[in-house]
Amino acid sequence: MRLLALSGSLRARSSNGAVLRSALDFFDGPSGTADIGSLPHFNPDLDGEDATPPAPVAALRTAVAASDALLVVSPEYAHGVPGVLKNALDWLVSSGECVHKPVAVITASPFPTGGGHANTQLREVLRMMTGEVVTAACREIPAIGPKIDPATERVTDEATLKDLHAAVTALAAAVGATT
Repeated sequence: MRLLALSGSLRARSSNGAVLRSALDFFDGPSGTADIGSLPHFNPDLDGEDATPPAPVAALRTAVAASDALLVVSPEYAHGVPGVLKNALDWLVSSGECVHKPVAVITASPFPTGGGHANTQLREVLRMMTGEVVTAACREIPAIGPKIDPATERVTDEATLKDLHAAVTALAAAVGATT
């Protein structure tokens, strides 16, 4: 199984980046992360019938197509999906790489809500894209700040680690069920 991770945060020391790295630590197989920060703003004119998509868009699509599953980890901004992540998904909407691909959505927040609004929105967008959202692999992690060791940039809270392990295991099981 090849896993591709997308982070909704571009911050170098993002707590969601720590969640993503911690989740990938549980994955036993090839994995990678996609650089969505270099994508141009979505514009259908750059990707129309006779157009060649910009190089960063082509690279994202190739990485998604080569993966067996997607792990989307994101913060919530203003009760929604961060613009950089929504932009990346917009570039994937009509190209077909996400069709029937198992997807896990994990949101983490410093607040008690765990990023529930962004989690719900991401699941809806991915379902509309015909991704197979694996409910058992989706998580909302509240009050993430004290659960991370700043030195290692990994989650250290045992309950959260157990939950991330369960999420990655559920995503892997879904891949086995769809292949």
